[in-house]
This record gives sequence, C-alpha cells and structure tokens, in this order.
Amino acid sequence: MKKLLQKIEIPTFLKDIRLAIAMIVIFALCIIGAVVGLALNLFFGMIIFIIFLLLVISFIYGTMILSENTTNFVSNLSYRIKRGEQEALIKMPIGILLYDDQKQIQWVNPYLQLYFGNKEVIGKKISAVDYDLSTLVEKTVDSQTIENQVVTWGKRQFEMSIQDDLGVLYLLDVTRYAEIEQRYLSEKMTIGQLFLDNYDELSQSMDDQTISSLNNYITHTLTSWANQYQMYLKRVDDDHFLILAHFDQLNDAERDRFTVLDKIREETSKQNYPITLSIGFAYGVDDLSELATLAQRNLDLALGRGGDQVVIKNQTDSARFYGGKSNPMEKRTRVRARMVSQALRDTIKDRDEIFVMGHKHPDMDAIGAALGISRIAKMNNKKAYVVLDNAHLNYDVQRLYDLFLDKEEDAERFITPQQALSMADDKSLLVMVDHSKPSMSESSELYEKLENSTVVIDHHRRGEEFPENPMLVYIEPYASSTCELVTEMLEYQPKKADNITKIEASAMLAGIIVDTKSFSLRTGTRTFDAASYLRSVGADNKLIQDLLKEDLNQFINRNHLISTIEIIKPGMALLKGEDDQIYDPIVAAQAVDMSLSLDNIEAAFIITRRDKNTIGISARSVGKVNVQVIMEKLGGGGHLSNAATQLKDETIDVASEQLIEAIETYQAEEEPEEQE
Repeated sequence: MKKLLQKIEIPTFLKDIRLAIAMIVIFALCIIGAVVGLALNLFFGMIIFIIFLLLVISFIYGTMILSENTTNFVSNLSYRIKRGEQEALIKMPIGILLYDDQKQIQWVNPYLQLYFGNKEVIGKKISAVDYDLSTLVEKTVDSQTIENQVVTWGKRQFEMSIQDDLGVLYLLDVTRYAEIEQRYLSEKMTIGQLFLDNYDELSQSMDDQTISSLNNYITHTLTSWANQYQMYLKRVDDDHFLILAHFDQLNDAERDRFTVLDKIREETSKQNYPITLSIGFAYGVDDLSELATLAQRNLDLALGRGGDQVVIKNQTDSARFYGGKSNPMEKRTRVRARMVSQALRDTIKDRDEIFVMGHKHPDMDAIGAALGISRIAKMNNKKAYVVLDNAHLNYDVQRLYDLFLDKEEDAERFITPQQALSMADDKSLLVMVDHSKPSMSESSELYEKLENSTVVIDHHRRGEEFPENPMLVYIEPYASSTCELVTEMLEYQPKKADNITKIEASAMLAGIIVDTKSFSLRTGTRTFDAASYLRSVGADNKLIQDLLKEDLNQFINRNHLISTIEIIKPGMALLKGEDDQIYDPIVAAQAVDMSLSLDNIEAAFIITRRDKNTIGISARSVGKVNVQVIMEKLGGGGHLSNAATQLKDETIDVASEQLIEAIETYQAEEEPEEQE
C-alpha cells in the first residue's frame, strides 16, 4: 500500500488545500455514515462500508489515471511549444540575429541568412559583414526608442526592433507594404488652378486673328506640358484652366521648377504680348471640395504676390513658391480702383468707428496712406483714428506728427494702440495699410480684437501670413506705394467741403516719393497720375522737403554703414552695423539703396540691429537678383527688387551667416534653370 501511494503522483491542481479539505470532509462523512450504519444495523452497515471501500479504491484509481493523463498532456504541450519556438526561430519570415557586447554575430536564423547570401557571418562583427546594417543598428540603439523603426537596407525596407540589453535584432521585411503605402501616397489627388494674369488686358487691344493665335499657342504649350507629366488639363474660361494630377506627377513638375512659366512669358514677349501665368496647387486633403477651395486660396496667394509664379501648399506645411522672376507690370485698371473705393465706402458706412493702422515703425508711405483712409472716412461722415505709437517714430514721421499736434482738431485723430484697444467694439472697423501681416501691425492685439472686421490695403506681395477673414482686400504689387492706391480711391469719393487738406496731400505725396526713391524705382503712369492729383489738391513741395530733410546724425550713420560695404558674392554687396549699435530702419534702407549706385553691384544687403532683441535685414536689387525669394528663406518677403526680414534673438554675425546661406541656396536653385 505504501509503495502504491508512493507511485501516485498527485497533480499540482489536486494539492490545493481547499480541495484536500473538501475530500477529507467527504471521507469523514462516509466513515461516520458507516459507523452509524453498523451501530443501527449490521447488514446495512456492511453495505455502507463496502460502498466506502469501493469509493476509496475508485478515487485512488481515478487519481492515478488523472495524474498520468495530466502528465502526458503537459509533456506533449511542452514539447509542442518548444518545437514551435524552434520552428518559428528557423522558419518564420522574421530575421533574427543574436550579437554580443562587441557587436559580434553569435547566431542568425535561416531566414535572415538568406539576405546575407553565402557569407559566413557567425563570429564576425556586424560592421564587417554588412556596413549598412551596422550603421542602422547603431542609429537605432543611439535613438533609445522603444518603437519599431522602418529602415531601408539594400533595396528593401524592414521594420527593425532591437533589444540591446539581450543582444537581439529583429527584422521584418515590409517592402511589399511600403510599396503599397508609397503607391497610395503617390497617387493621391492634387488640384491646380491656373490663371493667365494679364490675358484680359492684352486681348482688349488685339484683333480676332491675333487672339486666336495667342490662344492656340497657350493651349498647345500648356497641353504639352501637362502631357509630359501625365496631368489632366481643362480650359474652363478664357484665362482659367483646371489641372488634376497625382501627387507623384506634381512632384515631377516641381523638380522641374515649373519652367513652363518662363517659356510662355519669354515666347509671348517676343511677339509683343507678354503673358504670365499664376498657378495654385493643393494636396493632402481627401475631400475634393475642400481640396479645390485650398487650390483657389493658393492661386489667390500667387496673384497677391504679383503673379507669374506657382504656389504649392497643403493645409499644414509652409507654402513653396516657384517663379516670380519678372518685375511686376502695371496691370490693374481704374475700374478696379473705383470698385474697391465704392466697396470701402459701403463698408465704412456700416461701422461706428474706424481705426487705421500701419506697420511697426511706420514710414511716410504707411502714415500717408493712413491719413488718406481717415480722410475717406471723414468724407463719408465717419470718425476715423490713426493708431500710432508716438514713442517710436522715425524723424520724418515725427515732423509730420508734430504738425498735426499744432492743430487741436487734427491732433485728436491720432491715438495710441492702448486707446484703440479700449475704444474698439463689435461695430468698429480696422483698416491695415502698407502691410498685410498681422504680426507686423502697430498693434497685434487690436487686430486680434477686430480680426473679423478688417480691411487690407497694401502694395507689397502677399505672404503666407495673412488675415483669416478680411472684409475687403486691395493688394496691388504693381503699385509704387500704398499712398498711390489710396490716392486713386480718394478720387472716387464724394466731393465735399471736407476734402483732403494740404498737409494730408503733402504727406501722401511724400510717401510716394520715399517709396519710389524720387520716382526712380517702380513707377508707372498711374504713379505720376496720383502725384499729379495730389499736387492739384494742395500738396506742397516745400512742406515735403521739410518733412524729408535728413537729420545730421542720421546722415553720419548712413555714411558709416556705407563704409562697411564688402563683396560677399560676385555682384552682391553686404553692409553691416555693429552688434551693440541700434540703427534707424530708414537710415539702413537709404544706405543699402545708395550702394546699388556703385559699379558692378547687382544686389545689396544690409544687416543692422533694430532693437535689443531684433536684427533687421534689408535687401535691394536692380532686377537681376530676386531678393524677395532670398528674404522669404529667412522668414521675410517683399518685392523682386525690394525686400526685408527680421530675426529675433540673433547676433549680427549669425544673421550674416544665415543670409549668405540663403543666398547660396537661391543661387543653387537658379543655376539649373540657367543651364537649361
């Protein structure tokens, strides 16, 4: 019996104390029942005792069978698990590599060995077997990330996971799925809106035969270009085309830098009817309606920057610009000026108070345009205020401001940004002049308060930063100045006794003179028309001369800056101020303008400190170098021949290095086009 009990190996699950107690209770009850039965009736007690013995024997036998079956099941399961692990390591489609602290390979499974070919890898360092794999392992280990990395090894892509503490590398070949993902991304839909910038103006002076010839050339050229990149092109209007393309095809056209713009502009120029194109491309949105809206916004951005360029942008990334090489041509018409003037008049009539605001450190163009808008408001019986921080004024604007302070009724027209914030309400209107970037405004807080009641009037090319929901936008990069635009609008306002004053007319003419460098840059026939009108309503040359007189210290500082000139690239000059010296932006602009008059200088840049935390860079060009593109690389903007930017918390030397890097990038982008 003792040997029998020793043979019985009770399974672990039967050794549970709760189960043992239950079995003891059952046996105890059986024994008690047998004893009670014997006491009451010998025959009945014997039957109960025999049943009890049979129960004990059955239990012992059942336990032996259960123990044997359990042992067999566990052994079989353990064998299958171990065999499965071994088979998985050897046959499953995941590469496994074991390595030691010295990055020597200790073992690889057969699946990974297939990627090494017939190489002997055991005992060798990973770098000796495959340098690329070793580099990937080092990078992944150094990144200390717990997430799997998708890497490219050879011609295939793998999902890599490393347990460096155990010395195990796992590689899952995901090439097929990566190709599916890449195909999905490359075939995503993009929409382009193409516009012929000046088609209407040119076609008005052409006969039918010439128009037909021009249309045939444009359609043939654009169709050939679209076919080259497998795009769908459809003409939906005389000057409007719709483009559908896959994302991969758009990338191919982008790598070519949209040379079709240059081709059409140059070929049509030879025929004396220069046509320029503007294109807005959008991608990255699944909703086609939303994608088309985004493409139209990008086209508006291209047109707002002067046209003759391509804008590519999705909803989140920064816009990419191509083209924009030609100098803006005077394409706007007086019809548009009259329509905008009327629209501004209607907008003003619905508002209680109008606030007019230029950019920070306003120049004569900004302040002159602000005075012109305030006069338009007064012509329509509305009170308008010019928002001005009178603690930070340039010397010419300070002189003008002092003239208004002499007249009590005019002095009330100027208010500080803090006063404007306290006065503004839901019935107020904000007019931004000579800028369209809210961050450049005299008061960004005032814009935020009135962002849904904003009008933008500017002559600079539109940038990515722009008011979200402007009520009216009048941006004409072809104008010489904002004062020119406002002057044209004044001509279409009601003629009353409170017409423009002598000081206001003089200030606006001074703004035109400053921005055109005395009518020597960016002037068209409309510029002289505006100047003539201002002279006719009282602009005084003597007063303008007094306003624009140069301060002696400013004259000395300007000449000092000119003396720092150095040639950083062939045809490019750089002027730099001292890091501990703050220079007036007007002085810096005058210095860089004068440097263009020197021989063999095509473009000039000046770097000066504007305040303790701000570095200003102004750029000028005679037209061959597109300084706008260079400044945009540094976060700024402007015109092809006149642009600027500001850098925060940098030194003059660091700003100089960033500028030279931007110039080199610009030149690298331009060289392929020149070679073609």
